[in-house]
Amino acid sequence: MRLALLACFSLVGCATPSDSPLPKQPDAPITPALKVVVATQEKVDGKIAAAVTVAREANALNKPRIVDSELGVALSFLDKPIDSELALARQRSEKASPADYEAARSFGKKLMANLDAAQAKVEADSVEAKRVSVLKDQRIAELQGEIARAKQEYSRHIWNLTGAGLVVVGGLACAFASIRAGLPLLICGAFAASIPTIIDTPWFAWIAGAAVVGVLAVGIYHLHDITHTPPPPPDDQPKS
Repeated sequence: MRLALLACFSLVGCATPSDSPLPKQPDAPITPALKVVVATQEKVDGKIAAAVTVAREANALNKPRIVDSELGVALSFLDKPIDSELALARQRSEKASPADYEAARSFGKKLMANLDAAQAKVEADSVEAKRVSVLKDQRIAELQGEIARAKQEYSRHIWNLTGAGLVVVGGLACAFASIRAGLPLLICGAFAASIPTIIDTPWFAWIAGAAVVGVLAVGIYHLHDITHTPPPPPDDQPKS
């Protein structure tokens, strides 16, 4: 069972590529569920070991009923045995060779030592993977902040260019047409150039409201000027 768990853990990991300044993230799970699984498996192993130990003690005291009951408890925590391993164990019991039993015990001790080492490495890799994952999240947040600032600067440049263009057009209109035609463009150009600063200020709502009022005032003025300007006098009719 522990071999299957470690095989699953070795296949789990974050495959997101990291930038060169960041350390390589180990191929290990970063979920807290790993600690829960390991702790549960250790608890199961302890229960099996306890039941088998009591069964051996009962066997030494010639209490077969206790032996059978405790071994039944131990088997309840284990998977169904593999046919080949079951046949090997039966063959070993029929042969009853001390050398075979010693070899089996030695193999089991080595296997458990390797499993414990592998489990410790998985846990250490998990801690390191979590640390690198946090660094990646921080790097992503920094890059997102840089993108947001770049978009803000781009918007600022666009508004500045728009304001500059309106000021140039307004200046030309004042020079070649009339101040009445160029002044609104000059005002609009100055306002457009100041929009990025206005948006970033906490007084944006008040400034926007004042701008709307100003635009309405300018529109009303022009409407009043158009409606109250007398028509030009008619040209003199040619004498017949």
